[in-house]
Amino acid sequence: MKKWIPFFRIAGIVLLHCCLFFNKTFAQQISRDELIFLTPEWKGERFADGRPKVPDGILVRMKQVSIEEAWAVLKNAGYGYQITENWLVINPDSVLVGRAVTAVFMPARPDVWKAIDDRGKAQGKKGQNTWPVDLLVKGDVYVADQFGAHKNGPTIGDNVGNAIYAKTGNGIVYNGAVRDLRGLKEIGGFTSFVESYDPSYHNPPGDLNTMIIGINQPTRIKQATVMPGDVVLGENGVVIFIPPHLAEKVVNTSEIVRLRDMFGHLRLKEGKYTAGQIDARWSADIEKDFSAWLNDHINELPVPKEQIRNILKNRTW
Repeated sequence: MKKWIPFFRIAGIVLLHCCLFFNKTFAQQISRDELIFLTPEWKGERFADGRPKVPDGILVRMKQVSIEEAWAVLKNAGYGYQITENWLVINPDSVLVGRAVTAVFMPARPDVWKAIDDRGKAQGKKGQNTWPVDLLVKGDVYVADQFGAHKNGPTIGDNVGNAIYAKTGNGIVYNGAVRDLRGLKEIGGFTSFVESYDPSYHNPPGDLNTMIIGINQPTRIKQATVMPGDVVLGENGVVIFIPPHLAEKVVNTSEIVRLRDMFGHLRLKEGKYTAGQIDARWSADIEKDFSAWLNDHINELPVPKEQIRNILKNRTW
């Protein structure tokens, strides 16, 4: 004999599952456990919300890394799609380096926008475009997927830009349009990579245009997948997103390449070696010469002495 479940119980179960699905799908900020689950290669310190916290010292050293050097390490590790190009750059004379805080916006539809906005208001929040900004700390880079929105799309102008810079000391990576371009350029150190500029603003009266769907979740920026805590490196219209567990390897590799290039160029100018000798795999004699040069100039080289000592200690030549 079949056991019938009262209709109100079925409705309650369906409603519960719908609520759970809604909370999982539209929860603006990912949970700590989920973020840790999605970044299993990182074994170091984390922020309270689970975001990987690459050490400040690595970020300082990252400013000297070239895009090519970072790309080579990531490519060799199997991360072939972490680089994005053709950005409009604000304050292009500087390099952008920091830890990613991610945000995902989507085209607004009134019912979903209202549900999200009402929940935010119940938590004391105002203006969906500022919710990710509230989480920023020094050394962060705000990375937002604004789905390339242009007309009536900008969620960032000089007011929000100043707030971001005050919190992070950095600029942004923003896959959409910004406004108040003159004001943003006047923020010292606000080196930023954006898709476009438009004088309009998001969600003008009577015309909902954008809504926030995710904060510190996996985020697509152009053809790259960005995770919260990735190290952002941007210069010359190009941005590369470095998984946190590879950040130290990137800076170590860059420093070795930089020192070897300095040594090679010097010896070529002196005429001690030929271009063929320097371009090819170095002989044992050249490697010994390089080690001696490192020791002799350890206080003058543009790499921390501790790192040079590690290079000498771990050398395989």
